[in-house]
Amino acid sequence: MFNKVLIANRGEIAVRILRACREVGLETVAVFSEADRQALHVRLADEAYLLGPAPSRESYLRADKILEIAQQCKADAIHPGYGFLAEREDFAQACLDAGIVFIGPKPSSIAAMGDKMTARDTVRKAGVPVVPGTEDVGDLSDADLLAIAPKIGFPLLIKATAGGGGKGMREVRSLEEMPGLLQSARREAESAFGDGNVYLEKLVEGARHIEIQILADAHGNVIHLNERECSIQRRHQKLVEEAPSPFLDEELRQKMGEVAVKAAKAVDYLNAGTIEFLVDKDRNFYFLEMNTRLQVEHPITEMVTGIDIVKEQLRIARGRPLQYKQEDVKINGAAMECRINAEDPYNGFMPSTGKINHSLLPTGPGVRVDTGVYPGFEITPYYDPMISKLIVWGETRAQAILRMRRALEEYRIVGVRTNIPFHQTLMDSHRFMGGQYDTRFVEERFSIQEENNPQQQEIAAVFATLVAPIQTARAAQFVQRNERDTSNWKWVGRWERMHR
Repeated sequence: MFNKVLIANRGEIAVRILRACREVGLETVAVFSEADRQALHVRLADEAYLLGPAPSRESYLRADKILEIAQQCKADAIHPGYGFLAEREDFAQACLDAGIVFIGPKPSSIAAMGDKMTARDTVRKAGVPVVPGTEDVGDLSDADLLAIAPKIGFPLLIKATAGGGGKGMREVRSLEEMPGLLQSARREAESAFGDGNVYLEKLVEGARHIEIQILADAHGNVIHLNERECSIQRRHQKLVEEAPSPFLDEELRQKMGEVAVKAAKAVDYLNAGTIEFLVDKDRNFYFLEMNTRLQVEHPITEMVTGIDIVKEQLRIARGRPLQYKQEDVKINGAAMECRINAEDPYNGFMPSTGKINHSLLPTGPGVRVDTGVYPGFEITPYYDPMISKLIVWGETRAQAILRMRRALEEYRIVGVRTNIPFHQTLMDSHRFMGGQYDTRFVEERFSIQEENNPQQQEIAAVFATLVAPIQTARAAQFVQRNERDTSNWKWVGRWERMHR
């Protein structure tokens, strides 16, 4: 049992966890870097403590500093969110050694499934199909990987053994380009996760990326919350997710769910996790990896199942059994999530930094926005460019698409460029509406072009010229206090009484 939770993260996920803790009556502690002094999670928490300078290696990846703060403020539990230290078994073990509850899986499970090569070997032994690749456990040198690559066959992927989110991942089409890609993948993995180890995996072309949400308690209960479709990606970074998948039928859904539960039981899993699969055109599925943490896209599963995954995490960490059995999990309607990022879709999705001057969030039936920013907050180059997650629910997939269109149209962000135009174009795509896409769809069969109409630009300039002085005049208006101490109406009333 615990009463105070330190959230070892930032941004929208820190806010999401803070709100869940508050709803169940738990005290909250935020940690922040110099760049996040004015962040929303800092404002909402009961207590907040400075970690260090802006770079994550000097702040959010400082496990020793986080534990020191937890002990200083008497926090008896730590929630790692996702990214940073969420999939570090040494951090989970250090929490337990310090007598602090780690709201996540056991260190042994993180070690088995957090390291992607070990995970592949573990589930393969449990009878779960895996994508061909380097299945040997342990670190492999560049020379080893270059020797093994031709045996696997090109194209293939270089992937970081620690973490996820597309970091430390490179696509390789030939042996000649592989040495340079290995070095860049290792550097990125080292920067993002503090671990530069990588492994190889066969690239399954034309595949769908399907993941199964898992919940497991300390009493031996393991359930799955069905699937999420995560195939809309760019450079292996997810952009749009939906649940349920338009590709799966009920038979395949149940089969994949059962295999996911089997994989979780193979490592005695505890708390929330996600088993990720690749599904080829013939509906054969292969284990990809397990994320031993809360996923960015968990809200869409919450929307279609009615199960609050973060609250379940807290219950499980407190030693309580799951509130639900497998037969209680039903799919109700359809949900979609668009990741709203500070990047320019018309300029190669280059990151956009600066201060958010204005933000108008969409609302209405079936609309949810998870965010950690507000007007006046500054987007810096130090962290992930995600501003928010826009989530919608509809009775059908078609209604969810229509609702997402409306929500995207309402969303207003001024100060930085965002990828909202990309999402709007995607929602109008006939292939997307028909569910006819795979993990290569965005890069190979989708484009977004900026309209460059000189006449429209001239009209916009004229309107801006006309509107600017009007807004300035309105801002300058003020009501001057009357020279008398009362209003003119009162003076008229007094004058009338005097002359009756």
